[in-house]
Amino acid sequence: MTLRVAVADDQALVRVGFCGIIAATPGFAVVGEAGNGVEAVEAARQARPDVILMDVRMPVMDGIEATRRITESTDVRALILTTFDLDEYVFAALRAGASGFLLKDTLPADLLTAIRVVAAGDALLAPSVTRRLIGEFARAGPAPAAPQAGDAAAGQGRDKLQRVLTDRELEVLTMVARGMSNAEIAEELTISPATAKTHVAHLLTKLDARDRIQLVIIAYQSGLAITPR
Repeated sequence: MTLRVAVADDQALVRVGFCGIIAATPGFAVVGEAGNGVEAVEAARQARPDVILMDVRMPVMDGIEATRRITESTDVRALILTTFDLDEYVFAALRAGASGFLLKDTLPADLLTAIRVVAAGDALLAPSVTRRLIGEFARAGPAPAAPQAGDAAAGQGRDKLQRVLTDRELEVLTMVARGMSNAEIAEELTISPATAKTHVAHLLTKLDARDRIQLVIIAYQSGLAITPR
């Protein structure tokens, strides 16, 4: 099976570089390119790639709005291109439905692995940068209109999770929110990786989440996870 990929980035050199790596690898094909968000949406709708690599800061329409439109109207999965600094736009893109993030200076092998992971329906939470992403996401989380209202909403969200999930599932959700992999969860809880994977699958189903990134967002927005210090 050939994985179909589109690349959206307003920097021509970056775009050409990613396209060259992808096109030169057996099992991958570049089916579209875009230099701004409007072109990215059009490429996703016309070419129907499995994955679109999406830059955040682009002219005409930024990558956040483009990601939102693509994920709402197609089954194309968006993989955000970012710098190591991970600015607030990345978190907004994740909320808009992106399936993960990729550093722009990533190695070719890691680029291809990231595309495979996202195309397979998983979220890309790279261990080397996940914890930083989660910490920054928590600090840059949605600001409530008033502190009291935010506290009340968080409490309601926490209560809802406690009604829907078992104690073990709540424990696993907290670990997912800390950026732990299935293997790390299994080791922490002294269970098999397969059992950890099953717990995560149950969380995705019960919370109607598309991937682990949405689980992280749910955990922080509900107040279940503690903001890292």
